[in-house]
Amino acid sequence: MRPQEAVERALSLSRADDCIVIADETSTANLRWAGNTLTTNGVTRSSRLTVIALRETAGGVAAGVVSRSAVGAGGIEELVRAAEADAAGNEPAEDAAPLVTEGPAGASGWDDDPAETGIGVFEGLAPALGEAFAAAQSADRRLYGFANHVLTSTFLGSSAGLRLRHDQPTGLLELNAKGAGGSAWAGVGTRDFTGVDVPALTADLARRLDWGERRVDLPAGRYETILPPSAVADLMIYLYWSAGAQDAHDGRTVFSAPGGGTRVGERLASLPVTLSSDPAAPGMESSPFVVAHASGRESSVFDNGLPLTATDWIRDGELTSLTQTRHSAARTGLPVTPAIDHLALVGPDGGATLEEMVARTERGLLLTCLWYIREVDPQSLLLTGLTRDGVYLVEDGEVVGAVNNFRFNESPVDLLSRIAEIGETTATLPREWSDYFTRAAMPALRVGDFNMSTVSQAS
Repeated sequence: MRPQEAVERALSLSRADDCIVIADETSTANLRWAGNTLTTNGVTRSSRLTVIALRETAGGVAAGVVSRSAVGAGGIEELVRAAEADAAGNEPAEDAAPLVTEGPAGASGWDDDPAETGIGVFEGLAPALGEAFAAAQSADRRLYGFANHVLTSTFLGSSAGLRLRHDQPTGLLELNAKGAGGSAWAGVGTRDFTGVDVPALTADLARRLDWGERRVDLPAGRYETILPPSAVADLMIYLYWSAGAQDAHDGRTVFSAPGGGTRVGERLASLPVTLSSDPAAPGMESSPFVVAHASGRESSVFDNGLPLTATDWIRDGELTSLTQTRHSAARTGLPVTPAIDHLALVGPDGGATLEEMVARTERGLLLTCLWYIREVDPQSLLLTGLTRDGVYLVEDGEVVGAVNNFRFNESPVDLLSRIAEIGETTATLPREWSDYFTRAAMPALRVGDFNMSTVSQAS
């Protein structure tokens, strides 16, 4: 059964006062390699059907949500009844709101077959990888990594007449090189692997391994540090995930104002940076409407289908918005600004390239990426984590060697107030969060006193 048909069938079987149905059809293609040799490749397909049954009661509207994989035509009624039974046993939902009746303008394609990916998406990538393997072998280096492409078609229908469809391609490539100079990493996010420049990625890896052939031990301390776009993305994404309006309003987060309310309107950054999300960002397009499979503090099943538009979270250094539902917006008195699957940080025009920032560094550290990031204190959003795959010492504008890894302790919110320089914004792949978030554009940042709290033995 086609996913649209499953949605219509579930809606027709519903006995609830209102009903929302979401069908997700996903195909995945992947390549993996190790030691300069392709090891595995494959294609998988999966489907998920979610039924949200809404029951009117004297005290409000109760919601029941049940989601199952690989539901055939014969299993749809059982799924609908399970959602209705769940609603019957629940108290009225605090986030209850009228169903959305109109999605974003221009939404179309409801009747078309689900989009699919396959091994063919790597048609241009595979030969370039083969050449990279041969070059690495001749240089006594080894390449490891993987390429993954996921294409999900989402069909959303409701008893209020909503019929919306979105196709979401998500691709990424990660390369890790090992040699006498240690290890080095590079990664890129992509919609379809066109334009992925493997020679440029491997040339950067080779350069970093050359840097790593000279080793320098440094103690823990605060260092002038250049964070490349990938590391900045990991920190800003954690900030974004922590920017829920309801939690801030309830005094739980770094975005809570002393004495109550939120810090919206407060200046956070020392430079006029803007942190924003746009579902129509060129090359990083994401769903233009809310898709909520469950309700939580930052999502609401009642908001399914709500149009999404470009939103500034921080504008010219000032906190302007927090992620929230219609329910939390009513509580906070702020505009409705749901989360969007895209994030970009930009500074003033004319930001320098990473290479230009290195060239004007008297003495400092250049990072590759961060990993194992964990929250220490939600009230300040203090994070800890490790550096990975190359920390380099810069002296008089040149990289002079690789140093030991560190554990860091930093708050991305506090970091914004201490930015000394912001570079040009480029598309990047977050290393730590690439399983969950790939659509990011970030600049390199220079921070005069980045806190390397301890030396790490991690390699």
